[in-house]
Amino acid sequence: MDGFDLIIFDCDGVLVDSEIIAAEVESALLTEAGYPIGVEEMGERFAGMTWRNILLQIEREASIPFSASLLDKSEHMLDLRLAQDVEAIPGVEFAVSRLPIKRCICSNSSTKRLEMMLTKVGLKPLFAPNIFSAKDLGPDRAKPKPDIFLHGASQMGVSPDKVVVVEDSVHGVHAARAAGMRVIGFTGASHTYPAHADKLTDAGAETAISRMSDLPGVVAALAAWDNVL
Repeated sequence: MDGFDLIIFDCDGVLVDSEIIAAEVESALLTEAGYPIGVEEMGERFAGMTWRNILLQIEREASIPFSASLLDKSEHMLDLRLAQDVEAIPGVEFAVSRLPIKRCICSNSSTKRLEMMLTKVGLKPLFAPNIFSAKDLGPDRAKPKPDIFLHGASQMGVSPDKVVVVEDSVHGVHAARAAGMRVIGFTGASHTYPAHADKLTDAGAETAISRMSDLPGVVAALAAWDNVL
């Protein structure tokens, strides 16, 4: 496909419907800890961020000190819920199989969690071994920093300007744009919220889709448009 040599997928909220599960677990824990927040607000404000960075941001904004155990408690509870309830985004396998370019995953989730979720929903064979976690790069290198996207492109041997990224979060879009990559927003997961698509395009996505079945056509259209410019 002219225009792009690589498509990078975020995982949570793009390939697997996990952001809503994370929002449910984390909003309950934050409310219990003295910071009341609903599931929808949790998804809108913090989708795409690590739990550690969410806690740090809330501590700065609200001056609420959280216990160190809250970090581990959330990770444990979330892993249990994901192992039981996570499902693939409808149409992912069909859409991915129709894209005739290299593909990989770049995520803030840990490699262990990524492999667990992708194995459970049957998507791991589509991407392995090209599954990359920001946690493996070291501390403070998660999205919205561009590091994981640049790492993924480097591992795949592709220049950032030949990459298109599929992202569901504003933080992820910012990271991809900072990496010099083009972005398609995705709003088809259960954690979507009013104005989700507008926020993704405002952040730098060129367009947003709500059905994964639309992805191959949109990628082809963006590639063709790039060739006209």
